[in-house]
Amino acid sequence: MTELQKTIKVYLVERGWNNLRPSDLAKSISIESAELLEIFQWSNASLDETKRDAAKLKQIRSELADVLLYCLDMATLLNVDADQIILEKLKKISKKYPPHLMKSTNGKEPGTDDAYLNIKKNYRKKGLS
Repeated sequence: MTELQKTIKVYLVERGWNNLRPSDLAKSISIESAELLEIFQWSNASLDETKRDAAKLKQIRSELADVLLYCLDMATLLNVDADQIILEKLKKISKKYPPHLMKSTNGKEPGTDDAYLNIKKNYRKKGLS
Protein backbone atom coordinates (compact mmCIF):
# COMPACT_ATOMS: atom_id res chain seq x y z
CA MET A 1 0.00 0.00 0.00
CA THR A 2 1.34 3.43 -0.93
CA GLU A 3 1.89 6.26 1.54
CA LEU A 4 -1.12 8.04 0.07
CA GLN A 5 -3.34 5.02 0.63
CA LYS A 6 -2.01 4.68 4.19
CA THR A 7 -2.98 8.30 4.82
CA ILE A 8 -6.41 7.67 3.31
CA LYS A 9 -6.85 4.59 5.51
CA VAL A 10 -6.18 6.70 8.64
CA TYR A 11 -8.57 9.38 7.36
CA LEU A 12 -11.32 6.79 6.82
CA VAL A 13 -10.78 5.06 10.17
CA GLU A 14 -10.75 8.36 12.10
CA ARG A 15 -14.17 9.22 10.70
CA GLY A 16 -15.67 5.74 11.01
CA TRP A 17 -15.86 5.51 7.22
CA ASN A 18 -13.75 2.37 6.99
CA ASN A 19 -16.79 0.21 6.34
CA LEU A 20 -18.32 2.10 3.41
CA ARG A 21 -20.09 -0.02 0.83
CA PRO A 22 -18.24 -0.34 -2.47
CA SER A 23 -21.52 0.34 -4.28
CA ASP A 24 -21.87 3.68 -2.46
CA LEU A 25 -18.31 4.60 -3.39
CA ALA A 26 -18.93 3.64 -7.02
CA LYS A 27 -22.02 5.87 -7.03
CA SER A 28 -20.01 8.71 -5.51
CA ILE A 29 -17.29 8.28 -8.13
CA SER A 30 -19.91 8.54 -10.86
CA ILE A 31 -21.59 11.57 -9.28
CA GLU A 32 -18.31 13.41 -8.83
CA SER A 33 -17.16 12.55 -12.34
CA ALA A 34 -20.43 14.01 -13.63
CA GLU A 35 -19.65 17.20 -11.70
CA LEU A 36 -16.23 17.25 -13.35
CA LEU A 37 -17.85 16.76 -16.74
CA GLU A 38 -20.32 19.56 -16.05
CA ILE A 39 -17.42 22.03 -16.03
CA PHE A 40 -16.94 21.26 -19.72
CA GLN A 41 -20.61 21.33 -20.68
CA TRP A 42 -21.25 23.53 -23.72
CA SER A 43 -17.57 24.15 -24.32
CA ASN A 44 -14.80 22.44 -26.19
CA ALA A 45 -11.67 24.27 -25.10
CA SER A 46 -8.31 22.86 -26.13
CA LEU A 47 -5.75 21.66 -23.59
CA ASP A 48 -3.81 24.92 -23.82
CA GLU A 49 -6.96 27.04 -23.48
CA THR A 50 -8.02 25.06 -20.43
CA LYS A 51 -4.60 25.42 -18.82
CA ARG A 52 -4.78 29.21 -19.24
CA ASP A 53 -8.23 29.48 -17.62
CA ALA A 54 -7.41 29.89 -13.92
CA ALA A 55 -11.03 29.84 -12.76
CA LYS A 56 -11.82 26.70 -14.71
CA LEU A 57 -8.62 25.01 -13.49
CA LYS A 58 -9.63 25.74 -9.90
CA GLN A 59 -12.97 23.98 -10.47
CA ILE A 60 -11.30 21.09 -12.29
CA ARG A 61 -8.79 20.56 -9.49
CA SER A 62 -11.56 20.41 -6.90
CA GLU A 63 -13.76 17.97 -8.80
CA LEU A 64 -10.81 15.87 -9.93
CA ALA A 65 -9.71 15.59 -6.29
CA ASP A 66 -13.19 14.37 -5.35
CA VAL A 67 -13.12 11.69 -8.06
CA LEU A 68 -9.61 10.57 -7.13
CA LEU A 69 -10.41 10.47 -3.43
CA TYR A 70 -13.44 8.25 -3.90
CA CYS A 71 -11.43 5.98 -6.20
CA LEU A 72 -8.63 5.74 -3.67
CA ASP A 73 -11.12 5.24 -0.83
CA MET A 74 -12.49 2.23 -2.69
CA ALA A 75 -9.06 0.85 -3.51
CA THR A 76 -7.93 1.28 0.09
CA LEU A 77 -11.01 -0.34 1.63
CA LEU A 78 -10.78 -3.28 -0.80
CA ASN A 79 -7.04 -3.67 -0.06
CA VAL A 80 -6.20 -2.98 -3.70
CA ASP A 81 -2.81 -1.41 -4.41
CA ALA A 82 -3.76 1.56 -6.61
CA ASP A 83 -0.23 1.95 -7.97
CA GLN A 84 -0.13 -1.70 -8.98
CA ILE A 85 -3.48 -1.78 -10.77
CA ILE A 86 -2.73 1.47 -12.60
CA LEU A 87 0.67 0.21 -13.78
CA GLU A 88 -0.89 -3.12 -14.84
CA LYS A 89 -3.59 -1.28 -16.79
CA LEU A 90 -1.05 1.04 -18.44
CA LYS A 91 0.93 -2.00 -19.57
CA LYS A 92 -2.21 -3.59 -21.03
CA ILE A 93 -3.28 -0.36 -22.75
CA SER A 94 0.22 0.15 -24.14
CA LYS A 95 -0.01 -3.21 -25.86
CA LYS A 96 -3.58 -2.62 -27.01
CA TYR A 97 -2.83 0.82 -28.45
CA PRO A 98 0.75 0.79 -29.79
CA PRO A 99 2.27 4.27 -30.04
CA HIS A 100 3.10 3.96 -33.72
CA LEU A 101 -0.59 3.41 -34.51
CA MET A 102 -1.95 6.03 -32.14
CA LYS A 103 0.02 9.10 -33.15
CA SER A 104 -2.24 10.99 -35.49
CA THR A 105 -0.72 11.88 -38.81
CA ASN A 106 -3.92 13.08 -40.39
CA GLY A 107 -4.63 16.00 -38.07
CA LYS A 108 -7.57 14.35 -36.31
CA GLU A 109 -8.15 14.59 -32.59
CA PRO A 110 -6.72 11.69 -30.54
CA GLY A 111 -9.16 8.80 -30.26
CA THR A 112 -11.05 9.68 -33.42
CA ASP A 113 -8.87 8.16 -36.11
CA ASP A 114 -9.56 4.81 -37.77
CA ALA A 115 -6.71 2.89 -36.10
CA TYR A 116 -7.97 3.65 -32.60
CA LEU A 117 -11.60 3.03 -33.44
CA ASN A 118 -10.83 -0.28 -35.21
CA ILE A 119 -8.73 -1.58 -32.31
CA LYS A 120 -11.46 -0.66 -29.85
CA LYS A 121 -14.17 -2.29 -32.00
CA ASN A 122 -12.16 -5.53 -32.40
CA TYR A 123 -11.45 -5.77 -28.67
CA ARG A 124 -15.16 -5.35 -27.89
CA LYS A 125 -16.08 -8.06 -30.42
CA LYS A 126 -13.72 -10.42 -28.62
CA GLY A 127 -15.11 -9.43 -25.22
CA LEU A 128 -11.80 -7.92 -24.13
CA SER A 129 -11.24 -4.63 -22.38
